[in-house]
Amino acid sequence: MAVVRSLLFLLILLVVTPPYTLGVILCRPLPHHMRRQTVVPWVNFTIWLIKHVLGIPYRLTGAENLPSRPVVVLCKHQSAWETFMLQEVFKDTVFVWRKEIKYLPFFGWALASIPMIETDRSASKSALKRLVEQGRDRLANGYTVIIFPEGTRSQPGSKNRYKGGGALLAVETGTPVIPVALNSGEFWGRNALFKKCGTVTVSIGPAIDPAGLTASEVLARAESWIEAEMARISPQLYGASP
Repeated sequence: MAVVRSLLFLLILLVVTPPYTLGVILCRPLPHHMRRQTVVPWVNFTIWLIKHVLGIPYRLTGAENLPSRPVVVLCKHQSAWETFMLQEVFKDTVFVWRKEIKYLPFFGWALASIPMIETDRSASKSALKRLVEQGRDRLANGYTVIIFPEGTRSQPGSKNRYKGGGALLAVETGTPVIPVALNSGEFWGRNALFKKCGTVTVSIGPAIDPAGLTASEVLARAESWIEAEMARISPQLYGASP
């Protein structure tokens, strides 16, 4: 059944995405917020498919920590699942994407039309400067900035090195950081064509105020909370949380 669900999900997206993307591209002359809104119907449709066709909904814990203002979200990254579903959890979002993604047919072209925040794999001063400049602009325009500090997707039960770009953005702009833990990779594998049904846990942590902290200290606090929460969400993979 999981095979049928996965193939049906893929088929529907292959039919719907190309013509919709072309419409988004045609909206490039519009102001930023209007361009961002053009992708919302497609995102909402994809979220519906993920919940009802793939059978991968989510339960939210820590909802009391959801912000009422733009924030920097530092989130665990295990699959493509969170790139869609976090747009339902947090409103008016932009993601930090690797710039190579914009060259992907249709999906990447649409991202380049919005646009999200581009970055590259380097941690050079120029790359961090661009991230802070773009992030400052998005925050000032009312967007919440979502960043995956591990840079790439991690296998369930493991973690990649946390990078400090998001923490630096928070410190430079005085913006609170919201840490997020989730276990999407247990149902939607990193490169898996076939997904498994199941309910993802998304846990929202308390805000980290960057006032008086360095970027390294902000990152350390976020990493500590996320990894401890992963042990609570998936003790069979991360070990029981103390």
